Amino acid sequence: MKTIQDCLKERILVIDGAMGTMIQRHKLSEEDYRGERFKDWKSDVKGNNDLLNITQPEIVIGIHLEYLEAGADILETNTFSSTVIAQADYGMESLAYELNVEAAKCAREAIRRSGKQAWVAGAMGPLNKTLSLSPDVNNPGFRAVSFDEVVEAYYEQVKGLVDGGVDLLLIETIFDTLNAKAAIYAIKKYFRDTNKEPLPVMISGTITDASGRTLSGQTLEAFYTSVMHAKPLSIGLNCALGAKEMRPHIEELSQLSSSYVSAYPNAGLPNAMGEYDEHPEDTAHYLEEWAKEGFVNIVGGCCGTTPDHIRHIAQEVKGLQPRPLPKLETSLV
Repeated sequence: MKTIQDCLKERILVIDGAMGTMIQRHKLSEEDYRGERFKDWKSDVKGNNDLLNITQPEIVIGIHLEYLEAGADILETNTFSSTVIAQADYGMESLAYELNVEAAKCAREAIRRSGKQAWVAGAMGPLNKTLSLSPDVNNPGFRAVSFDEVVEAYYEQVKGLVDGGVDLLLIETIFDTLNAKAAIYAIKKYFRDTNKEPLPVMISGTITDASGRTLSGQTLEAFYTSVMHAKPLSIGLNCALGAKEMRPHIEELSQLSSSYVSAYPNAGLPNAMGEYDEHPEDTAHYLEEWAKEGFVNIVGGCCGTTPDHIRHIAQEVKGLQPRPLPKLETSLV
């Protein structure tokens, strides 16, 4: 069995598409989300997609299988909100660890059923609270959460993902680099505390608009510089933009990065109803162009993308050469 590092040298790998988009297709009710275990839960839980890892694991496994069959090499766990901080919206903070364990098991089971070689990336979302910005316009110095609280939340998530059997850790959809730094610190602390062999880390930021900056105001180069101490397996961009709008930023990142470069854009920009209309072949065409230009090593889809998008993307990049890692200067002049 080849390692992911071996495969990245040989070809462009494909990461899966949107989990939320696929869950929406099932049109689940409040009762579906609750299952038997949470039928008497004190608050509504519909919309807590991560809870399905426990209450509807076959749905989650089925979605993973669809992406594997479409050509995905990397599966993201259904854990975008599986932290004590994010789960507080549903009063389910105590479930955070279990959600991560079960999500990793769902992805592992899908790979087992598929019989193909693939890797499980433990998805660590950006949180619904930010360390760099105040939620109170009248008090710019106020923070809804502390750095230590964010580290603690991510630490528990890492523990659950590792115990569940992930191969990689993916810090994704980063709009606040300070949150990402807390995630990086939590990962390093976990492996230091446990003396376990550290897992490769993937990092994926989010450029929020045409300014080329993250929500917390950093340029792409500043973001890159801020997180490269983590020595990630890959660094890239996802979400917020469609492929057409993301292109110049991926081109810039490909010139900056000493790591592999990943890109998984949305299926275009949302329409007036908040839905995504870009056809799979259109998304795939953009990513094929990036691959031919030598910008990327890992490609896939974010919001609005489906197994059809991933299938087209996998077909278009198949046989194209991956971006070679730059040769870094090892001596001072």
